Amino acid sequence: MTDKDVGKGKDSAGEKGYRTPGLRGAQTTTLFRAVNPELFIKPNKPVMAFGLVTITLCVGYLGYMHAMKENDQQLYEAINSEGERYMRRKTSKWD
Repeated sequence: MTDKDVGKGKDSAGEKGYRTPGLRGAQTTTLFRAVNPELFIKPNKPVMAFGLVTITLCVGYLGYMHAMKENDQQLYEAINSEGERYMRRKTSKWD
């Protein structure tokens, strides 16, 4: 064996039997790849970070809107039969 043969070692036998791990090496149809691109596309960390920040901001905004709605309920001070004051939400006749 020469030095060139030592470097190749398993190249000829290894490449024929070598498959990439996961679904990237599997025989699939174009339709399957089009419907499930997340299985075949390499992860992109900047896009994942942008998506995480966006989702977090959306959930935070929904929480803020919910808190504003709770605070916006029209409250008034009522007095019960014992003369104690308490806060009560305005209700309609339909409630």
